[in-house]
Amino acid sequence: MFVETESTPNPDTLKFLPGKKVSEVGPVEFFKNKKNIKVLLARKILSLQGVAMVFFGENFITVKKERDLEWENLKHSIISEINEHYSKGNNIVISKDFDKLESESFESNETIKKINEILNSKIRPAVAKDGGDIAFKSFKNGVVTVELKGSCSGCPSSIMTLKQGVQNLLCHYVPEVKSVEAN
Repeated sequence: MFVETESTPNPDTLKFLPGKKVSEVGPVEFFKNKKNIKVLLARKILSLQGVAMVFFGENFITVKKERDLEWENLKHSIISEINEHYSKGNNIVISKDFDKLESESFESNETIKKINEILNSKIRPAVAKDGGDIAFKSFKNGVVTVELKGSCSGCPSSIMTLKQGVQNLLCHYVPEVKSVEAN
């Protein structure tokens, strides 16, 4: 199996493309300091020296390294873990029966429904190309709070993307939205 890599706008993250399905439950993110991680490949990648976060998208894996490390020192170990996972007969990393950590059931108010529709149809596909994700957190007093995940988390250009891209789109399509912030 050949795992390709793609750089992302965040120099501390790298996108790994195994050429196979990765997650059937949508984006899932794991951090080094979390306990009881149920996904074996996440535990193995996070156990590598210098890895801070692993993010599983539908067909890619984004890994965030510590700032002072070079990718060349880490990339081959990550690819090795991904190859080993699939070579053992696993067809997927996170299957539908994975009990998702975050519930996606949000208030059923119309404005929140519209916000989520725009995020899911127009914004998430764009940030997924860069190895990241954006998730709705709350809407209060005209302010949408989102969480940036994967390569978007801590990316130097994420604030500009958030204000110029996400905020402009949401304000255009959902007049009740006045601004967007990340938590």
